[in-house]
Amino acid sequence: MESEHQIPIWFFIGCILLIYGIIVMATGVYLWVAPPPEEARVKLYEYHADVWWGAVLILFGGLYCVRFWPSNVSKRQSFRR
Repeated sequence: MESEHQIPIWFFIGCILLIYGIIVMATGVYLWVAPPPEEARVKLYEYHADVWWGAVLILFGGLYCVRFWPSNVSKRQSFRR
C-alpha cells in the first residue's frame, strides 16, 4: 500500500526564515565591522538590532527546519497509525 508523502508548509517557512536570518545577520555584522559615517547612522545604531534580529530569525528558522524536516514527518505519521 502506497502512502502519500507530503512536505509540510512549516518546513518551507523555516527555510525562508533561516535564509532571511542569514542575510540580515550578515548585513549587520558587515555594518558592525565597517560602520557607516556618523551622519548616515540611524538612532540607536550602537545596539546593532540587525545582528540580534538575524540571530532570532536563524534560531526560529533552524528550529522549524529541524522540527518539520520531511523524513521526521514521515516517521511521526507512521507512529500515529
